[in-house]
Amino acid sequence: QVQVVESGGGLVQAGGSLTLSCAASGSRIGVNIMAWYRQFPGKAREYIARVTRDGTTNYADSVKGRFTLYRDSAKNTAYLNMSSLKPEDTATYYCQMVPLLSTTTYWGQGTRVTVSS
Repeated sequence: QVQVVESGGGLVQAGGSLTLSCAASGSRIGVNIMAWYRQFPGKAREYIARVTRDGTTNYADSVKGRFTLYRDSAKNTAYLNMSSLKPEDTATYYCQMVPLLSTTTYWGQGTRVTVSS
């Protein structure tokens, strides 16, 4: 059974840093893409960043230069390092995993990040 588990959320002051982790398991054929999204109350989930199997990253303009995504392929774990956090980064952050040779996406349960001013 495929599982995606996020961790690392919490409360941080504006200007601070936080690292979220996403661990994927259960995919017999390996993991292709690992991505992060966030959701504000009453809003649709929005894309933040993704990393492919070969380590290529892509970021949304809203986080470019502040967030860094990297991946430990041996552990099927992705890390989202968030710095220079702003109160408007407060949201629930979700990890998405896409297995190799598949178009199915799997989501974690989300982890809450609160940035205080």
